[in-house]
Formats: sequence, structure tokens, C-alpha cells
Amino acid sequence: MKNHRVKRGTILVVDDSKPILAALRILLEAYFEKVITLASPNQILATLREENINVVLLDMNFSTGINTGNEGLFWLSEIKKAKASMQVVLFTAYADIDLAVRGIKEGATDFIVKPWDNNKLIETLQNAYELSLSRKKGDAWPTFRQVVSRESGMFWGESHVMQQLRLLIEKVAITDANILITGENGTGKEMLAREIHLLSNRKKGAMVAVDMGAITETLFESELFGHVKGAFTDARADRPGKFEAANNGTLFLDEIGNLPYHLQAKLLTALQNRSIVRVGSNMPVPVDIRLISATNRELRDMVDKDQFREDLLYRINTIHVEIPPLRERPEDIVSLTEIFLAKYANIYGKPTLVLTNHAKEKLKAQPWCGNIRELQHTVEKAVIISDGHTLDVGDFDFPKKKEAPGKEATTLEEMEYQMIKSALDKYDGNLSLVANQLGISRQTLYNKIKRYNL
Repeated sequence: MKNHRVKRGTILVVDDSKPILAALRILLEAYFEKVITLASPNQILATLREENINVVLLDMNFSTGINTGNEGLFWLSEIKKAKASMQVVLFTAYADIDLAVRGIKEGATDFIVKPWDNNKLIETLQNAYELSLSRKKGDAWPTFRQVVSRESGMFWGESHVMQQLRLLIEKVAITDANILITGENGTGKEMLAREIHLLSNRKKGAMVAVDMGAITETLFESELFGHVKGAFTDARADRPGKFEAANNGTLFLDEIGNLPYHLQAKLLTALQNRSIVRVGSNMPVPVDIRLISATNRELRDMVDKDQFREDLLYRINTIHVEIPPLRERPEDIVSLTEIFLAKYANIYGKPTLVLTNHAKEKLKAQPWCGNIRELQHTVEKAVIISDGHTLDVGDFDFPKKKEAPGKEATTLEEMEYQMIKSALDKYDGNLSLVANQLGISRQTLYNKIKRYNL
């Protein structure tokens, strides 16, 4: 019986290996109406002008060509400049996966690893073709219609930068690669970590979250690695730590940049050995965890200042993703606000609330230094004090700008804020030194940093 598969669309395949081009032509001609192959990337732009291409399968490396460190990323950029809506799937060797991930951030639709699986290759290219059709119809990013993840509550929005982030997350979540999430306070780093866990093959296991800034130095080993009965005065029974609790699941280390330098080696040893030793014991306990870390600090700068171990940074940073601040994606602000309006109207028994156009513009114009967390608190307060069915500019208590440096503080809170900020700047964010300077415990300092969103 013949296969009456419908062949659709035109694909351009660019690879400097003629055997690979021949093999791909035979495979793809069964699925696409037209298959065009190029052994050199230099003809890509001319081909795009002459042919009605739907999808480009682009090799990441060529034996000759542009000397920019990676030809694939260069030609991806050139294709996007010529035709921003073009669907580009990157073709890469396993060793260059990091470059492919970077390509996703720069606009690629997906990537395929050599040697390839035929079924996976066809599925990826056909998905890219379907996406090219939806773009022509004006139905942008159909796979991102779901603004909020039902399980994790992760808000994706409709901005291009967040759509690219989601595409990247869906690619890397299914691996066991360690992920470092960076971004300003209030951008939703823990929520993103939960989304990654739910998309991973470990979703049936636990996700255990640890706030590294909130753990005192004396309890660090006990909290993370556990202890045995009698290990110290209050150790009345054996107790597993966070690593064991996350076994076969995900361990999320939030605010990892706040971990004191002398404790970082102990964390690194556990990650390298894939085992822990409980306090008071000599018996190693094997653990199988996927590590996700998060910070709002510049770890590379901390490495340069000998505040963060470079070997630990490499260990936790297999994949790096950054959540953009809210001010860089204003098109998401109104959608977020409406989500919070519905949430708090339900909580506080209020009628359905609608934003005026003036309120929408004002919301989008705000800097939102505290990002989503700050917006959420502002919306909650507006809902609580609302009386009608609409919310205008006057119904919101928009955040006031923080005091400019040098301006005289008029309240105790302002004085405290300025003292802490000054000390943080002086000691480059080293919490131990700042706490000593201010004469308070590291835990108290950490709580105040959270309070003032520093």
C-alpha cells in the first residue's frame, strides 16, 4: 500500500558536507514539496530572495567562510535581518549545544543535534513549517497562547523576549543540565524554576527549594546534607538534608550568590561527587538531583573579586537563562495586571474590575523597580480599596521613587535603607562584611534586604 503523505512547503538545507546534504535530500523530499541544498552559506541570502522558503535548516559550522567565531550564529543573524519571520532550525554537533542554545536566544526556532534521529528531525522541521504558516496568517507564536502555566503559575506573556525564553526553557527543561537563572528581584525566578521542574523528566519527584541567604553558616551543612543522631547537642534523631529530600527530583538553590565563600567548596564537593555525608557520619549517601540555582547578583564579577568560586560557577552554569525586568517588556504589564485583578477580586469578594485606557498607559509607563512582585502588591492594594467596577490612575498607589543618594533621610526607615544600601555598595554586596559593618546578624541583614528590595 502506497503512502499518500501530503508534501508541503519549501525547505533550504545549508551544510558543507555533501554526504549529509544527499542524505537529507532523500529524507526530506518525502515530506516537503521542494528541497533546496547549499554546500556554502554564501548563497543563502540570494536563495531567500529567489525562492519562497518556509524553513531553513542551517549548519552551525562551515570549513570556510565568515571568521566570527561561529558561522552559524552569523548567518542566523543575516537571515533574520533579511527576513525576520523566517523559521531557522540549527544543525549542530553535540559539543556545540551551548552555541545552539545561544542561537535560540537570538531568534532560532529550534535545533537538531548530529547525529540526528530521523523522526525527531522531521517532527522539528514540520513544526517549524507550521509556525511559518501561522506567522503569515498573523497568528504569532501559536504555541505561546497560554499566558500563564496552569501548574506552576509561571507568567509567559506575549512579548517577544518572553516567547524566546519559553522556547529555550522547553528545550532545556527535558535535559538534566544544571541551570542558572538570573534576573532582578521580583522577576519570578523561583516560579520559573518550578516550571522547569514540571517540564522535566523529574516532575514526579520533589522540587526542594532552599533560600541560601536565609541559612545561617552554622546550620549550612545540617540543612543541606542532614545529620545523624548525636552529631551535636540538639540532634536527637537522624535527619535527612535538602539534597536527600530532592533525590530523584530537583534541588533549587535560590540566592546562591549569598553563599559565603568558605562554604562554596562544600557545595561544590557534593555536586561533583553526586553524594553527601551527613554531619556526624562518615558514610557517603548517593544523591541523584537536578540542580537549578538563581541569583540577582553578577556572579562573574564576584569571581573576579574572589567572592565566588569559578569552579562552582562552571558547575551550576551549564545553561544560563535570564528573566528580563518588567520595564523591558511593557507589552506584558497590562496582561499581568488583569491576571492579578481577577485573582484579588476573587480573594476579596470584589466585582469584576476593568482598567481604563488611561490606567493602562500609566501602568506601562512605570519603571517597576521591584518588577512583578511590586506590580502584584500595587494591584492588590488597588483592589482592596476599590469601590466601583473600573480602576483609573487615581485608584493606584504608584510606587514612589527611592530617595536620591545624598538626600537627607526624614524617617527611620529611610535612614536604615540608606545605611544598608551604602554598606552594600561599599563592600560589593558581601553580606558578611556588611553585617559586621552594621553590627547586625547576617540573617537580620538578609531580611532587611528583602524588605527594602535591595
